[in-house]
Amino acid sequence: MNITYLGRKTTVKDSFKEYAEKRLKRLEKFFDDDPTVTIVVTNQGEDETVEVTIKSRGMFFRGEKTSQDRQVSLDLVADALTSQIVRNKTRLERRLKAPLPMPEEPAYSGAETDAANLVKTKKFQVSVMDVEEAILQMNLLGHEFFMFRSGETGEINVVYRRKDGNYGLLEPIHD
Repeated sequence: MNITYLGRKTTVKDSFKEYAEKRLKRLEKFFDDDPTVTIVVTNQGEDETVEVTIKSRGMFFRGEKTSQDRQVSLDLVADALTSQIVRNKTRLERRLKAPLPMPEEPAYSGAETDAANLVKTKKFQVSVMDVEEAILQMNLLGHEFFMFRSGETGEINVVYRRKDGNYGLLEPIHD
């Protein structure tokens, strides 16, 4: 695993880095490649928040937990990631073992805007997948929506979680 550490309002000490590497080493068995891991530690008063993002073959796995001790927060995140991966193992195996197709067009670059309400711009690669894989990815990330390139049409689509707990799909119509 290639691990990157970021500290927000705190310093990440070597002892925590060693503990994190030992704790996350258990997750390596789920990946056949060398995943990229980002660990963000945030201190807010008495609370220590640990956010772990794992990227492997175009898939993202994310967990975030807060407690009064950063090692406890890391343990909670590692357990949550493990249960996510195990719960979705068959779907993930199919996705992680398959070669990752590259999109034909460059990923969305996030155009600049003067909108006063725009507070964040994200840039990311839009992967080719089917609707089921996009819903799985959205759930693994804990997001309410997920943008992907349809394997059937090659168009950009968005899946989203509806208020009733079901899912919706947005597909473009060209005039």
